[in-house]
Amino acid sequence: QVQVVESGGGLVQPGGSLRLSCVVSGRIFSINDMGWYRQAPGKERELVATISSGGVTNYADSVKGRFAISRENAKNTVYLQMNSLKPEDTAVYYCNADIRPTRWERSLDAWGQGTLVTVSS
Repeated sequence: QVQVVESGGGLVQPGGSLRLSCVVSGRIFSINDMGWYRQAPGKERELVATISSGGVTNYADSVKGRFAISRENAKNTVYLQMNSLKPEDTAVYYCNADIRPTRWERSLDAWGQGTLVTVSS
């Protein structure tokens, strides 16, 4: 089994910063892409940022220049540094990881339970 656990959400004022963390544990042979997605009330889940095992990043246009994704492969951890936060960034943020449990198994898509980020004055 694989566990994906996010942390770091909370309430922040507009213009503030937060750093989200996500740790993947369990039966892991390798992790390919890792990423962050978010879902605001009444909206569909959307991509925020992804990072490959080699460090190649991809961002949604709405967060470019404000958010930064990074990872520590040795710790099976991915981070999301969020700066200049806006009320429209309010959402539940989900961590996603493309994991191969063993050398002989196909990759699976693992999701965390989500962490709430609220941007409000």
